[in-house]
Amino acid sequence: MADEAYRAVFLRVHPTGKMVLSLTTDSDGKEAQYAELVGRELGVPALDVKVVTADTDRFGVGHGYNTSPSEGTSVAIASASAKIREKARLLAGMALDASPESLSWSKGAWVAGDGSDPERVKTLESIALYAHGTGALPPGVEGGLDAQTVYRG
Repeated sequence: MADEAYRAVFLRVHPTGKMVLSLTTDSDGKEAQYAELVGRELGVPALDVKVVTADTDRFGVGHGYNTSPSEGTSVAIASASAKIREKARLLAGMALDASPESLSWSKGAWVAGDGSDPERVKTLESIALYAHGTGALPPGVEGGLDAQTVYRG
């Protein structure tokens, strides 16, 4: 039965740009690799990503989550990171008064135009602060910058 239960990862970007990656699974010794994966996906130093295994504060106890380490964890982390990047694109579009589709991702920032104008670049850190209440939000987009991926196996 335990193998049939779902697992989850939750990635939160704080207003400072620092991140917490919460896992339902117990430690598997790959936490540094998971922080590096988030860092690569979001263009931030791995040291800015705190990994919390078996995070009962986030997920509770006894909710059908499987706590066994899983080979699918890296894929789930990449998925949650992609969700963060996409929400950040929407927020950057609003902050830059540009169409989100016109922005390009470069080294942890959304860029309008060719990137030569620093006023047309929004780093993930600046977007995180913006998402937590310093700027207007696009219609239908909630404040904060976090994402969860629930997965099997």
